[in-house]
Amino acid sequence: MEGVLVRKIKKICVFCGANSGKDVAFVNAAFHLGKVLGKRKIDLVYGGGKLGLMGCVSTAVAQHERQVLGIIPSAFTVNNLVGETCGKEIKVATMQERLVMMMELSDAFIALPGGFGTLEELFQMISWAQLSIHNKPIGVLNINGFFNGLLSFVDHAVKQEFITPRARKILISATTADELVDKLQAFRFESDPALSKLKWSPSSSQKEKLDLTLRL
Repeated sequence: MEGVLVRKIKKICVFCGANSGKDVAFVNAAFHLGKVLGKRKIDLVYGGGKLGLMGCVSTAVAQHERQVLGIIPSAFTVNNLVGETCGKEIKVATMQERLVMMMELSDAFIALPGGFGTLEELFQMISWAQLSIHNKPIGVLNINGFFNGLLSFVDHAVKQEFITPRARKILISATTADELVDKLQAFRFESDPALSKLKWSPSSSQKEKLDLTLRL
């Protein structure tokens, strides 16, 4: 990455399935991602438990002696529904509280293959970046073309002028863990001049009035 200013990333939040998926390549990639994070001395934030790809990536990070933090809604801990978290665990009351804490405690975000929950977390983080709630890099690890359809849809939304070209740059993709982490480190956030003026502080009683055309 000669000539590129590298972003310092100490903690990456990984969104992924609580199932392993049909293709064994997903499991292998999750373990490999954990290995890559460990070798690069990057700690893991994830959704807790040990099921599916979530368990694979957390186990691999822990095996490489990096810190693992699972943020999990209390409802999931009843009757050991998702298994024991590999590392430290923080229990929260709601799914939204979980996602906010993930955002606050992480320096970047990676999505592995998963279902509706994974997609919700991914797009929530993208929309928050678009609104300048955070400026952290977000990427998908496109294993065996798993995200091809999603990436095509996003590009289609750009062509139909529902997503701006500037906002499209928020979502990074790569086919290998090393390439994706390199891209996250090189990412430079380009905020929308109007949206960046929004005030998201909890103490703000009113939002600044702006003449905006939002493409959300």
